[in-house]
Amino acid sequence: MRDIIILSCTTCKRKNYTTTKNKRKTPDKLEFKKYCRFCQTHTVHKETK
Repeated sequence: MRDIIILSCTTCKRKNYTTTKNKRKTPDKLEFKKYCRFCQTHTVHKETK
């Protein structure tokens, strides 16, 4: 039931992280504040396809 999703940076739009989520429990898109090595700062990363 868990699907693999890709997290991309909101400032530079690069795809940096992959993770899994349960689509039944969290149907909305995930957002995490994670480190972006291209921006070299902590930025918000959102779920993409």
